[in-house]
Amino acid sequence: MTIADRTPTDVDRIAEAWVDTIVELQPTLGTHLGRTDQDHRLPDFSPEGHAARVAATRATLAELRSAVAADDVDEITVDDLGSELELALESDAADLHLRDLNVIASPPQEIREVFDLMPTGDEEAWARIATRLRGVPDAIDGYLATLRAGIRAGTVPAIRQVREVAEQARRQARADGFFASFAAGAEGTAGDALRRDLDDGAAAAASAYARLAEFLDGELAPAAGPEDAVGRERYALASRRFLGAVVDLDETYEWGLEELARMVAEQQSIANEILPGASVEEAVAHLERDPSRKLRGTDALRAWMQETSDLAVAELGATQFDIPEEIRTLECLIAPTQEGGIYYTGPSDDFSRPGRMWWSVPEGSPSSTRGARRRRCTTRAFRGTTCRSGRRS
Repeated sequence: MTIADRTPTDVDRIAEAWVDTIVELQPTLGTHLGRTDQDHRLPDFSPEGHAARVAATRATLAELRSAVAADDVDEITVDDLGSELELALESDAADLHLRDLNVIASPPQEIREVFDLMPTGDEEAWARIATRLRGVPDAIDGYLATLRAGIRAGTVPAIRQVREVAEQARRQARADGFFASFAAGAEGTAGDALRRDLDDGAAAAASAYARLAEFLDGELAPAAGPEDAVGRERYALASRRFLGAVVDLDETYEWGLEELARMVAEQQSIANEILPGASVEEAVAHLERDPSRKLRGTDALRAWMQETSDLAVAELGATQFDIPEEIRTLECLIAPTQEGGIYYTGPSDDFSRPGRMWWSVPEGSPSSTRGARRRRCTTRAFRGTTCRSGRRS
């Protein structure tokens, strides 16, 4: 018997109801999953919104723990979903939401980036976008209330994160920033009235991000922590959330140091191959001066990304992993922002929207105007740093 033929159980009902609940409470998650019923809304990032999510989590966990597993599938569901719900409650107890601010995956990015995944093919789609744009100010205001609660509790993010996100917010708030440019994309698809709604929504969203930047500079920065480190307990929670598993942090850290040393040695070896006797920095400079290693324009950059991604998936699927056909497609795109990062958004649940890799070409770089550089991401890896990869799944 296949899963599709299986008669739904009480555990299945609880799990399906939880999906409906979390999509209701976190509409951006619904968009990532490919659910459109809440596409016009944004999450409530206020303390009250967080309390509602915690209450729903507790209720679902209690119901799940009292359910009787009917078969092996149920046992897996109870174990996996139960662990996820328990971890959410542990994170709440640690007040992680009070300091939820970083340059990659926190509410300021979640609110902005969800628009990248929304359909834009007709007036109905743009109408949902207009409604969601009008919700940005409330979402930002709720988020500010939570961060203010963090200030009062002494639970605050690091100053470096605060400053960088403030700069991100200022870019979104500009008259030629993301929201205005995004709304302008409705021209030729939406009627005049809807276009006005979109312009008004974009202006309101940009104003909200300006308010966010002012808050970060004026209120949160003076209270922010001086160190990036969050402590072992918070790190352990974050590790479990990111990996979906518990790892030995000390052992993993030692392995990481060994891997770093191996990569540094490999970098030096490659540098010597490129230019005998050269340091890593000298080899990078040598490659920078070679016109044959540069791409011209973001179209060429996107094409190179796609070619490289397709080749990597094919080779890994042939030699290292059993990759199902449904997830072999990775769509490479130029992001509608200029943050300088690279991030990933997962496919919809039915795979009608593939996983996507986005390159946010930095403002003022040759890539954003005349020349996208073939080596940018590989150079970062070559130097021992990491290109951004995010969730957002």
